[in-house]
Amino acid sequence: MRYAAVVEYRGSEFKGWQSQPGQRTVQGCVEQALSSVANEPISIVTAGRTDSGVHATGQIIHFDSSAERSARAWVLGANTALPGDVRLSAAQRVSDEFHARFKAFRRNYRYIIFNRSVASAVYRQLVTHEYRNINVPAMQSAAQCLVGEHDYSSFRASGCQAHSPVRTVTQLIVQTQGCWIWIDVIANAFLQHMVRNIAGVLLTIGAGEEPVDWARTVLEAKDRTKGGITAAPEGLYLTRVEYPSEFGIDMEIPEPVQFW
Repeated sequence: MRYAAVVEYRGSEFKGWQSQPGQRTVQGCVEQALSSVANEPISIVTAGRTDSGVHATGQIIHFDSSAERSARAWVLGANTALPGDVRLSAAQRVSDEFHARFKAFRRNYRYIIFNRSVASAVYRQLVTHEYRNINVPAMQSAAQCLVGEHDYSSFRASGCQAHSPVRTVTQLIVQTQGCWIWIDVIANAFLQHMVRNIAGVLLTIGAGEEPVDWARTVLEAKDRTKGGITAAPEGLYLTRVEYPSEFGIDMEIPEPVQFW
């Protein structure tokens, strides 16, 4: 039997999603907890691996088990065994054709920036601190050229293992309220560090260190060395993964995190 689940976690104390020997990872914790509920070893497949320090409110996984459990039993049982910085928020039975990674057609990320001269003690490790005065309208204008189907080689990590750098970004919105700035990005899929590299370019433009059209210059260069810094991981959240309606995924996904 195949099951799907929504996982949320605070990534600050994890060495990323993927299991690594001797390291504390989200995958390792979730597999151990689900195995205790199933009374058998469980291996999970995720919609997208996240790096150290990156958070999620709407990560999707699937796993196979011969153990027949209700959605409530999987959620409550796993959460009893999980540490406080990771939780299953929902689960459901799915068809064997469902695949958390390969059947996803859209993924949503939010990048949150605390824009003040002094960093916050309260939101430490939950958001990215930016001390410079940021011109949000400049970021908003620059973001528009990054929407669409493009070769995002300038925005991928050097170690990215994706076969193709081409992705389709359907939405890239920059908003602000008070000292908060947040970037919402929706795409069919993402390259490693892609959102953080986009955030780095937009923040450089917002700080007035480069003109608005620099975003297009970086995109067209198809060269990571032309893209400037990679923004810190702390402000990044995987908020939603979407699937075709034929799979009947009806688990409730928490609203994207906001502090304003």
